[in-house]
Amino acid sequence: MNSLKKNEMMNINFEGLLFDLDGTLIDSSEVIHRAWSAFAVKYQIPTDVLLPAIQGKPAHESILAFRPTASKIDIAEDTKWLEMMESTDTDGVIALPGSIDLLNKLNEQKIPWAIVTSGTLPVASARINAANLPFPSHLVTPEQVTHGKPDPEPYLLGASKLGLNIGDCIVFEDAPAGIESGDRAGAKTIGILTQFSASELQEKNANACITTLQEVSISFDGCQKILSIGNCSL
Repeated sequence: MNSLKKNEMMNINFEGLLFDLDGTLIDSSEVIHRAWSAFAVKYQIPTDVLLPAIQGKPAHESILAFRPTASKIDIAEDTKWLEMMESTDTDGVIALPGSIDLLNKLNEQKIPWAIVTSGTLPVASARINAANLPFPSHLVTPEQVTHGKPDPEPYLLGASKLGLNIGDCIVFEDAPAGIESGDRAGAKTIGILTQFSASELQEKNANACITTLQEVSISFDGCQKILSIGNCSL
């Protein structure tokens, strides 16, 4: 599937939807900035280097990338330290435009969906509740996988939890690591332009890019589910 040009429409047949959380369904940027800035200060890492590099990846993998010589115990301690900050600080966490309405419609229409996030269960649960999102029946977090995004494992597990083939699923992601994860798994991928440019997401094979989930609509052709979007890649 080729990426669309500006103002073109795309209709995609699907069976289930898989959503990233941070930057896709919710805006948690203030919390992430506060927690990871504290980590940057602690280890004297420039925030302008650290913050872009952590997006879409499990915390322990990001910590290891910036502390490659640290022991497993030290990595685990840093991970728990960050988890505590990010699960108890939800000030500023809000739903992104269109996310609550879309998830409610999916529930009303009994369309399978799941959240596949790099945030741990305590962090993801706190943010879902703070943003007043419908809580998913299926939530994939790093505790359940061996390899996090950009590895395909998280999205393969998400599709499995829905009882679907990954090729019948659409992944919504805002970060290159997440787009790569969904693409490598075999899903169709749609980028959300909240943090990265369309070109950055398309480099990882995003099939299309939109600015908000308000641009997404669901229809049916008999038993076939159809997702329609207007592409806003620039």
